[in-house]
Amino acid sequence: MRAADPDRVIAAARGWLGTPYHDQASVRGVGCDCLGLVRGVWRELYGPEPMPIPAYSRDWGETGMREPLAEAARSVMLELPTTGIVPGALLLLRMRSGAVAKHCGIVTAPDRFIHAYERTGVVEVPIDAAWRRRVAFVFLFPNPS
Repeated sequence: MRAADPDRVIAAARGWLGTPYHDQASVRGVGCDCLGLVRGVWRELYGPEPMPIPAYSRDWGETGMREPLAEAARSVMLELPTTGIVPGALLLLRMRSGAVAKHCGIVTAPDRFIHAYERTGVVEVPIDAAWRRRVAFVFLFPNPS
């Protein structure tokens, strides 16, 4: 499996900038959460989503033995080491130490990413030290051809 053109991934993600935050939604310009952003980028690049998305809790402190987001991403994307933060990559982040990785965003430059955040909606922000230490998994979108 080869990786998608990062410029296409980034362009699709930037099309969501300014979308308001709405839990478990995925409608560009209307509302989405962080996973909804990634789902919308997937649909733009590939068409229908590869699997149904079960309901999920908003609890960023949730713990467990499984990593549902990482397992789903691993089934359709290319996994990189957590040091592999490159433009076009999907980041899965742990918002609390020991918690399940439940936040996600798309890297736009070695030091920036786009994500949906409850108070701000979809924004592009620096990957500062606070974000970098939360990175739990890194994936690349597959080449659509």
